[in-house]
Amino acid sequence: MAPRATARSPSYILPSVVALSLLSLVVVVYKVDDLATQTKTLAGHNLDPTPWHLFPPKTFSDETLHDRAYKLIHCSYLVCRYRNNDIPERRRPPSSSAKAPKCPNFFRWIHRDLEPWARTRISAAHLEAAKQYAAFRVVIVGGKLYVDLYWACVQSRAMFTIWGLLQLLARYPDRVPDVDIMFDCMDKPIINRTEHESMPLPLFRYCTDEDHFDIPFPDWSFWGWPELHIYPWNEQFQKIKRGSKERSWRKKEPFAYWKGNPDVSSPVRTELLTCNDTKMWKAQIMRQDWEAEARAGYEQSKLSNQCNHRYKIYAEGYAWSVSLKYIVSCGSLTLIITPQYEDFFSRGLIPRVNYWPISPNAICPSIKSAVDWAHGHQSEAKEIGQRGQDFMESLSMDRVYDYMFHLITEYSKLLDFKPVSPDSALEVCAESLICLADPKQRQFFEKTTAYPSASPPCTLQSADSNLIKRWRQKNKEIMEAVEDMNPKERRRLN
Repeated sequence: MAPRATARSPSYILPSVVALSLLSLVVVVYKVDDLATQTKTLAGHNLDPTPWHLFPPKTFSDETLHDRAYKLIHCSYLVCRYRNNDIPERRRPPSSSAKAPKCPNFFRWIHRDLEPWARTRISAAHLEAAKQYAAFRVVIVGGKLYVDLYWACVQSRAMFTIWGLLQLLARYPDRVPDVDIMFDCMDKPIINRTEHESMPLPLFRYCTDEDHFDIPFPDWSFWGWPELHIYPWNEQFQKIKRGSKERSWRKKEPFAYWKGNPDVSSPVRTELLTCNDTKMWKAQIMRQDWEAEARAGYEQSKLSNQCNHRYKIYAEGYAWSVSLKYIVSCGSLTLIITPQYEDFFSRGLIPRVNYWPISPNAICPSIKSAVDWAHGHQSEAKEIGQRGQDFMESLSMDRVYDYMFHLITEYSKLLDFKPVSPDSALEVCAESLICLADPKQRQFFEKTTAYPSASPPCTLQSADSNLIKRWRQKNKEIMEAVEDMNPKERRRLN
């Protein structure tokens, strides 16, 4: 009997399987790459700079296309979904029946900032109209945070702003209300009160002024500014305070000092450069070259080494400047060139109590007049500087988080709709930001990780529009009185 023949597979099947597998892999890789090129991130991937304040587009040339695609998909779509949401027991706060202290008086500005919507409330139409001015949208629902990205923010502003919000959620779990916020991360307010009088648009940013509706919110640098090697606020303040004690008041340089970047389209800083004469104007004005500093490892720009003068000058840049908190922290007599813009805490600073006002209409003579006054009133000048430093010390991260909490809470009360995350938004969690971060950013994130607070937020006092009016009027009178102290110098300027 002949042996049975063994069935053979056609010779083309194996190559066909291999070819189909390779084709499938190519399709998967193509789809992954396609998804990655459409995925926007807080680090700035696939985003153009804000058109109202252009800056060089971000580049990510340090990664291969494959590595970048994997990173974007992993960080954006997978990390938050599979993270551990449990709060470690050792980190859970003990129950506390302690009565919360009253918030600082400047928190009352929250009521004024939100006053334009007290009657009309904030509708979905308000948010949609504000979208054209926003860099991103933040929606908090059920303790989760979602971000819809429209434009890139300069450097790591967006990452650290969102990191701050995530830490607020961690600090006060189950207490932050659902909310829908449009946010712009650039400097100048943009919602003009006259232009938008009939329909004020709610837009959060880092500063505001009397002519705009923009709502001031704590800036990104409270959690650190890695590009300039500026540490998170609690740590940076302590470094500055220690540096301020290295010289006694009598041994500090007896003239006014400013160091910064004048090349930011700032008329105030441009004029300030002309005051660089310690004999005529009693001022030393230093140009800060950040590119040179970066090459030198930032050794000459450490904020803790810039408290060696009795008098320090604050000058606004393109708009408001984050430098204000670092300058006042020195404990020197701060000479503030009367600013146009306000951030959330600067409205708590009082002229001749925490600082000395400088006229923007006569900068050099006004600086000289201030230094001359301080030379004749050393004790009082030192006390004003100390009160400025004390104010900044009271502005701990506890207070920063409390301000954020109350601003968001009061804002949420004005919404006439239930916040819902838009389909184009992605959930962002601490782990997803850490996933996107570079080593320096990751280090700052680790330093500023928040845990549930053992204490409730401070108690926000009720609105008092008359108090705000009296505060403005008193400040105006003090500034006018200071300007009148040296009429001869004012006549010389005119």
